[in-house]
Amino acid sequence: MIKTLCKLAFCSLIILRGSHCLAQTKIDTTENVLIGGIKQVIKIEGTDRSKPLFLFITGGPGSEGIYDENKTYLDELKKHFTVVAWDQRNCGQTLLLNPSPVKLTVKLYEDDTHELVTTLLKQFHQKKLFLMGWSWGTVLGFYMADKHPEQLYAYMAVSPVVNQLQSERILLKELKEKAVAQKNIQATNELATVKIPFEDGVQNYYDRKWLFVFSGEAVEDTVAFKKYFTENAAMGTLFKEASQRNLTVSLPKVNCPVYFFVGRTDQQTNFALSAKYYNQLITKKKALFWFDKSGHQIPVTEPGLLQEVVISKILPQIKLVK
Repeated sequence: MIKTLCKLAFCSLIILRGSHCLAQTKIDTTENVLIGGIKQVIKIEGTDRSKPLFLFITGGPGSEGIYDENKTYLDELKKHFTVVAWDQRNCGQTLLLNPSPVKLTVKLYEDDTHELVTTLLKQFHQKKLFLMGWSWGTVLGFYMADKHPEQLYAYMAVSPVVNQLQSERILLKELKEKAVAQKNIQATNELATVKIPFEDGVQNYYDRKWLFVFSGEAVEDTVAFKKYFTENAAMGTLFKEASQRNLTVSLPKVNCPVYFFVGRTDQQTNFALSAKYYNQLITKKKALFWFDKSGHQIPVTEPGLLQEVVISKILPQIKLVK
């Protein structure tokens, strides 16, 4: 009887210790990290600190990366990864802490990305992480895949920016044709002022406004929507610079696994240009996943499928290192 009680007590002790350890490893925190000489805010969530890191870089530029919608399209991932969302320089909580003291350039954001990845790997004692970029975030993601592939298990490009000037030319032509076909005088007049590349934020606003209207997407706050293009310094400066790049010429090969997530009707980062680049990209491992119910907003329109692809199709292919 005494032996039995001792065994039960010992087992209970193990269970309690195990539960205590699990509670300690769970993470849900917002942190300020020194990146690029300023404090930048990251949100870290997961069930176990030992699970592989997953950095999500949102679209924009100039958009916050830590927001409520993350719960929709990152929640399942948090069961399998330690997920990091990031308010980049001059965005969201990072902007509230400290505006960028230096001129915004794509290279500055690329350097920030590399420093953040290096910091996370050191903090969590890991050698590599999974990186997902969405739209503008793919500009930074392709940089990491090109220059620092040794830090990545895999790079996932959602609605990738491949050859944005050509994408904008195709889109503007289609929008003008729709405006004429629908005899929409306002759309015809506003789109007539748009030049590629955009000369100012107003032209960018008209282009995106009519893209959303003709796609059946509602713009809930027209004033705020317009301000995003006309008063957002990051949007104007970084979008123009990033749009000059053509990955079909500048990045023919990468040395880490690359996965494309492409909306079947994406006109903003043209789906056909994404598929063409995917076909020519040289890498040891790659795959293209089509999202038939989506345009540019894959994480919003098909969050379940996005996470399912990552968890059931990509993660099993990758050999994790200790």
